[in-house]
Amino acid sequence: MAAPAFAENGKPDATLTVAPMELELAPGKVVKTTAYNGSVPGPLLRFAEGKTVTIEVQNQTKEPEIAHWHGLWVPSNVDGATEEGTPMIPPGASARYTFTARPAGTRWYHTHTMALRNLNKATYAGQFGFFYIDPQNEPGDYDAEVFLALHGWDAYMSTGGDEEGGLEVAYKYFSINNRALGHGEPVRVKQNQRVMFRILNASATQYHRIALTGHSLLVTALDGFRVPSPRKVDAIEMGPAERVDAIVTMDNPGVWVFGEVDNRTRVEGLGIVVEYADRSGAPHWSLPGPWRWDYTAFGTAQAGSAAVDRKIPLLFKQKFAGSRWVDHWTVNGKEFPKGKPIVVENGKRYRLIFDNESGEAHPVHLHRHGFELKSVAGAPTSGIFKDVVVVPPWKTVEADLIANNPGRTLFHCHQQMHMDYGFMALIDYA
Repeated sequence: MAAPAFAENGKPDATLTVAPMELELAPGKVVKTTAYNGSVPGPLLRFAEGKTVTIEVQNQTKEPEIAHWHGLWVPSNVDGATEEGTPMIPPGASARYTFTARPAGTRWYHTHTMALRNLNKATYAGQFGFFYIDPQNEPGDYDAEVFLALHGWDAYMSTGGDEEGGLEVAYKYFSINNRALGHGEPVRVKQNQRVMFRILNASATQYHRIALTGHSLLVTALDGFRVPSPRKVDAIEMGPAERVDAIVTMDNPGVWVFGEVDNRTRVEGLGIVVEYADRSGAPHWSLPGPWRWDYTAFGTAQAGSAAVDRKIPLLFKQKFAGSRWVDHWTVNGKEFPKGKPIVVENGKRYRLIFDNESGEAHPVHLHRHGFELKSVAGAPTSGIFKDVVVVPPWKTVEADLIANNPGRTLFHCHQQMHMDYGFMALIDYA
């Protein structure tokens, strides 16, 4: 039986208050936004794997709100999506969510409202925070831990230089956590420390490629799931909502920039200074050497032989809405909510075929479940579990889902504008 949607008695394990705030990214750069507990990111929620927790969310805004526990395997009625049956929280009201903290790893929480053309709300705002679930068996292979959230601010509509094309979202400013590059406290490290960076792309729409000058990053987990083949990389590429855990051995003393590879985005704030003890001066930045981000590098070469009960094609297409307008999106030919739910049976294995017949990449997310990558753009793999995967333009990604969490389950592109304009579908259990 599903856990109750709202716990009525007792003190909550954590309280999140949604309210307007002003965030100073740098001197003279102040943005008006909405956040949890007056901070960006919101407070780190950290619990032991398997613990039953109650979280109270208080809505001190003038709009209905909702909180989604991204990557957690929770019942539909507390997942934080109205499409699954979780109620909205009216202005001035509060709600309590009770569920078991699982699976272990780097998860996060964020609002799950629609934005449409209001680029000050939903995931454009500061309503996000880390939710870390401590595993029962922690490898303990690092000395220090740092949480970094990437975000863009003051979003606006742009033609992207194509006056005949559709509108897309651009940003004036960027930050890692609550400050722009050079205007916050540095990450202070010591020589030979092994520092675990838990990184979240909390952008509503933008992909990020980040690197730490003078260092390589050992990727140990994707979306909170430990990978079977940890690998060192010179840079990390992340779609909206993806998380990467990477350990850096601090073996190059100095003052360095950990930031966005794209020069404009980094200059506008997406970076943070990493400073060794007893070192000072201006932080140094240089581009990483030639590199290629590839999910399959972290898995095993073979796709595996587990039989699937059924293949489920999920075809993504773009509907041009006219020049200087917002394009719409379909899954299997239907804009949400016009399509019928995809029905699965508890305990069965399904091969999800994400077929992107468009010129844009899509970070697709499945609520309340994880899935195992089986092929990426034709390259076989196995052992890599995720809850968000970027499907490249004109390519196909295949992933196996074990249907083991009954209830309505939302599937959508985590690019806010795509989700708002049709790119969603429901999976339901028979």
